[in-house]
Amino acid sequence: MTETAPGAQEFVPSGPPDLDELRAAAAGCQGCHLYQDATQTVFGRGDAGAKLVFVGEQPGDQEDRQGLPFVGPAGHLLRRAVDEAGLPVEHLYITNAVKHFKFKQSGPGKRRIHQSPDRIEITACRPWLVAEFAALRPDVVVVLGATAAKALLGPSFRVTQSRGTVLPWPESAQRPQDFPVEPAKLVATIHPSAVLRADDRQTAYSGLVADLKVAAAALAA
Repeated sequence: MTETAPGAQEFVPSGPPDLDELRAAAAGCQGCHLYQDATQTVFGRGDAGAKLVFVGEQPGDQEDRQGLPFVGPAGHLLRRAVDEAGLPVEHLYITNAVKHFKFKQSGPGKRRIHQSPDRIEITACRPWLVAEFAALRPDVVVVLGATAAKALLGPSFRVTQSRGTVLPWPESAQRPQDFPVEPAKLVATIHPSAVLRADDRQTAYSGLVADLKVAAAALAA
């Protein structure tokens, strides 16, 4: 993708944000080149009245095939961590900073290997994420991993340095003044896929649960 890529903004419906309308419009998004190889747009899912929103990086292989976020191994681990942290799973919404699967094909059978989105792709897709916030008006947002954190907090943000604390809501997460996003509490933590890759999975998992308990306390406050 080049610097002249249009970005998603021209595909985001104008007017008061509505999740169903946003989801339908996102299916036709061509704001960056990732749509060309992905099976489909993978939009957010969950409670339309959710006060808690999780933001991951991008859909993986299973998410791309099924059209739903967090349905693969990382999603199953996250569900277990959410339950253990005491968060209301029935009242949350989960989405990704980038809505199309970025991958390369390698090896026998051309297995699709995940590639992290770059800064331009993250920026191009940000209007969808901000529109979701405007529709939901959450009280707490949990960002999972570096890509999601950088999408909201800028390229210099480091999850390892600021995880598990309540952070201020960034101005970059605002929509235009006609439909502003009200500030939410923000908590950053590692992506559940990082737990699956960790040498010491139990320690990594315990750290994820501890961070989610911070989000639970912020939600209850």
